[in-house]
Amino acid sequence: MQHKRSVIALFSVALFLDGATNYRVVARYPVPGDGGFDYVGIDSPARRLYLSHGTQVDVVDADDGKVVGTIPDTPGVHGAVVASEFKRGFTSNGRENKVSVFDPATLQLIKKIDVGKGPDGIYFEPRSKRVFTNNHGSHDITAIDAKTAEVVGTVKAEGDGEQAVIGADGLIYVNSEDTNEVAVFDPKSLEVKKRFPIGVAKTPTGLAYDAKTNRLFIGCRNEPKMVVMDAATGKVVGSFSIGKGVDYAAFDPHAPS
Repeated sequence: MQHKRSVIALFSVALFLDGATNYRVVARYPVPGDGGFDYVGIDSPARRLYLSHGTQVDVVDADDGKVVGTIPDTPGVHGAVVASEFKRGFTSNGRENKVSVFDPATLQLIKKIDVGKGPDGIYFEPRSKRVFTNNHGSHDITAIDAKTAEVVGTVKAEGDGEQAVIGADGLIYVNSEDTNEVAVFDPKSLEVKKRFPIGVAKTPTGLAYDAKTNRLFIGCRNEPKMVVMDAATGKVVGSFSIGKGVDYAAFDPHAPS
């Protein structure tokens, strides 16, 4: 079988007071094998990257780019997250409606959990100590206890969640790709508290958060825009054009302003 080699590029960004930007690629890490990629997760204490890669997760040393192992049998995987305090990792296997639970030290499978249909984005919320999957097929969000690795409930999102962020208020904000809104829910009660329509753009995917200003940055694919929203009120305070095909967003609180 012919294998393709993909490359993960690392870059640094310097921001200047006059608003100019300077982007520089500092490294390229080759990743062997077939299949597409989706989310890239990082286990900062262990200095490992988790790359969703078709039907497996490739685990890469974040400092030298060496592939240190693989988590196999994750059909249609979208993402991976590690709950370090419980020594467990979780992957969202979109094509089998399951989450794989694995040991981050050995990368060995512990078990698989049935979740909603088409799990996509996956994330860990440290206060509730729960892992959540945004399920596109069933239009909801599954909550998993990270310690017991058991499903503890479902959030009635009524939409296809993409990226999520945790706000300073302890609530979770999720882009709803098909309903063009941000859904806000309590990770403990699993109750949806607010729904913020985006209005000025559609198909939200990437989502970032600035705790200092309490603002959301929403990357939208249809007529590509970055929408800036007040996280308290849902008011859109601005928007600007971006490149096509946005799928992820992040905020750097340490960049010069």
